[in-house]
Amino acid sequence: MSSDPAGPTDVIQPLWSFRDDVVVEPATGGDLVVLTRWGDVTVDAPAPSIAESLYRMTFGPIALTNIDGLNNGDLYKLFDRLPGCVVRSLGLRDSSSPLLSVTPLSPRGILQLPILSVTRPVRLSRFAFLREAGGELLLESPLSYYRVVLHRPLATWVVSSLGQATTSADVAQGINMAQPVVAEIVAYLAATGMVVTGEPGSGGQAPTFAEDSDPDLLTWSPYDLLFHSRSRLGRHDDPAGAVYRHNLAPLPVVKPVPEGRRFPLYQPDLTAPTAGEISLTEAIERRRSMREFADEGPSVRELGELLYRTARVRAQRETLGAGGARYTVSERPYPSTGSLYELDLYLTVDRCDGLPCGNYHYDPQGHALTLINENATHTDELLDSAMMLTGAQRRPPVLITITARMGRLSWVYDGISYASTLKHVGVLQQTLYLVATMLGLAPCALAMGDSEVATAAFGLDWPAEVSVGEFAVGKPAGATDPP
Repeated sequence: MSSDPAGPTDVIQPLWSFRDDVVVEPATGGDLVVLTRWGDVTVDAPAPSIAESLYRMTFGPIALTNIDGLNNGDLYKLFDRLPGCVVRSLGLRDSSSPLLSVTPLSPRGILQLPILSVTRPVRLSRFAFLREAGGELLLESPLSYYRVVLHRPLATWVVSSLGQATTSADVAQGINMAQPVVAEIVAYLAATGMVVTGEPGSGGQAPTFAEDSDPDLLTWSPYDLLFHSRSRLGRHDDPAGAVYRHNLAPLPVVKPVPEGRRFPLYQPDLTAPTAGEISLTEAIERRRSMREFADEGPSVRELGELLYRTARVRAQRETLGAGGARYTVSERPYPSTGSLYELDLYLTVDRCDGLPCGNYHYDPQGHALTLINENATHTDELLDSAMMLTGAQRRPPVLITITARMGRLSWVYDGISYASTLKHVGVLQQTLYLVATMLGLAPCALAMGDSEVATAAFGLDWPAEVSVGEFAVGKPAGATDPP
């Protein structure tokens, strides 16, 4: 890590520290061991000034100029062996706390401050976002290997002035702050990718920014790229996986059956040969999305077989989690992370021999439907929306809405809960497709649905339980659509 040009010596105070999870310990022979989340690094018999710097950096930001006899070049060479561990902060000489701090989130996070003209066009990246944590504002981006902590209002004022193309000189004038301070704050933000630099427009045209025309970035919305980066490892340092972070009681393995008229469903004998049963290969090859349905809907017996073969609870068992926590998991026909099965099914029925129109909850343990809502307005909204989304000429006979009780997953898993839920929706939909194909039904997964209508129709406790997928079922009518 090379030394970066410091700001004006009478104003700017560059500060250095380690991430909170870095520990420095003595080893044999006068050596030091730096323990990091990316691996341990042994420092062979460092000079006293180097050793003092490393120890002091574990307690918070320090000015290297305050350490007697320190050779900065030797320390920077050592920092090169500690990628992703050094936090860079920017302070003022008359202040006890930094303006901002840049924390690396990956070993690729090695900060190099650019030299920017105060008249260079700058702007916040469209992927940057602010959030609160621990009483401070964090600036983050899925494109960045850093997290910027805005410790003081001065830094926040600068960030809030960068929502459109501007310059450091204009920001300084607009918020009445010293230009060198603003320029240095912008340099830190640009080094992290939170701020993008542009080229001045010619002939009175607006400045241009490469981010706005990059074809690889244009294909991503900020929300999708953030979701992708936070549900995978590599660009964040948040807890991920089975960490049991929430001090809450686990949700029951099956949602309590709501009140309402109950309809027990047909249970096929899976050991007996089924008329017209086809092989898995044939089901996969014949699977199609069918967006036009016959006038006649499926029978309640066919629905019962479809749900039994795809979504019932086959068994339950108790398991042991971290810290000795015991909770119940289940076995069902489709896979689920940790066997937690957060998905629930609700059926909106338009035409089905044996079931009145309305909204139903499916009980996967008792294999039965409960009529929970006969409000025609809710039924009409859900079915009309499904018809529009499939491009059909009439409503689907039955719409299956898939919901998720997120606490079932997030009680165990952190960072990947919702990403896992969407994968579960996909495997459940494929299971529904294959079984519906075997039964001679017409299936069609929907691209999206209206979560507010679903919440009202099914009486969901949003956001504890949210709708995450839809699947229409009917009888075939005419030619099938493409897969």
